[in-house]
Amino acid sequence: MGRVGVLLLNLGGPEQLEDVRPFLFNLFSDPEIIRLPVPWLQKPLAWLISTGRAKRSQDNYSQIGGGSPLRRITEEQGIALQESLAQTGNPAQIYIGMRYWYPFTEEAIARIKRDQIEELVILPLYPQFSISTSGSSFRLLEKIWQEDPQLSQIRYTLIPSWYARPGYVKAMADLISKELDQLPDPNQGHIFFSAHGVPVSYVEEAGDPYQREMEHCVELIMQALNRPNAHTLAYQSRVGPVEWLQPYTEDAIQELAAEQVEALVVVPISFVSEHIETLQEIDMEYREVADEAGIPTFRRVPALNTHPIFIEDMAAMVTEALASPDRLFSDVVQPEKKFKLYPQERSAWGLTPFAEVWNGRLAMVGFLALLWELFSGHGPLHLAGLL
Repeated sequence: MGRVGVLLLNLGGPEQLEDVRPFLFNLFSDPEIIRLPVPWLQKPLAWLISTGRAKRSQDNYSQIGGGSPLRRITEEQGIALQESLAQTGNPAQIYIGMRYWYPFTEEAIARIKRDQIEELVILPLYPQFSISTSGSSFRLLEKIWQEDPQLSQIRYTLIPSWYARPGYVKAMADLISKELDQLPDPNQGHIFFSAHGVPVSYVEEAGDPYQREMEHCVELIMQALNRPNAHTLAYQSRVGPVEWLQPYTEDAIQELAAEQVEALVVVPISFVSEHIETLQEIDMEYREVADEAGIPTFRRVPALNTHPIFIEDMAAMVTEALASPDRLFSDVVQPEKKFKLYPQERSAWGLTPFAEVWNGRLAMVGFLALLWELFSGHGPLHLAGLL
């Protein structure tokens, strides 16, 4: 085996307040995040949304110290993984590729080429697969590989999702148990799994397995926990007027309050690192929702970060992947196969040339309306929370 590398994929996050607007622009420029039938509208819409949301997002980041800790924690995970692999006799160089902020995936690939890596394991730090997270990063990697013939010399293995790994499940159960045991009556704590949501259309139209994997993940953790506690799975962080996976976290909290639940133990189930969705959205916004709804006890299970069992299991994943004979991009990045990751193609939208002309005209009208709303401060996107 030649030089071995592990590429850890993650979302990325603004490290200081001035990074927030360009980070949001990168995020909303991704067609896997906001899907438009007219590709040329992607960046103008991303500019509108990032400009409109920047101030509010900066306020949120200010509440957690002025920036995201995601890069720092991901680097700590990489160091811990490298040490664990070395201890088992499988030395590897760790690389970090963020999708929307530094260090970008392209930077990581440049370093991988520079270091002449021959064997590469691509490991997304998303336990469950979604076209908007792992899928988006895989799509980008596929494009990079197609455009650079030198990369064909690297043998690589993709790990699409790993939520069912015994180490991951055990580590999550361990963290939940510790929080439950802090309650006067551990058996009465309601275990509240809060996952990052995705639009329903991703699941029903694009074949995204995220909801199915999330439900199975919760089932496995509850089995490993082996406690009598009731539990709920809800979805947070929705954006815009389209329907997202339900129940929504804030609605589910209020429903549990109406059922006289007195203690919530909130589990950030789709996050392996602390960041804005855990430190601000859950710890502040949803804690306030619970308090106003009359739930007196609100405890939050920490993210895995560098939990030893989690790190050991990641090392085992890498070792197993290196032993696998499959060195090709998985089906998850082939839109004509299992998942339709990019339904912007004409056939997916069903547009005739005549329809495309009118679609473009309507899109221009919509774009002008968005410009008016941005500068007037009034309109449906403001009401929906997009601006």
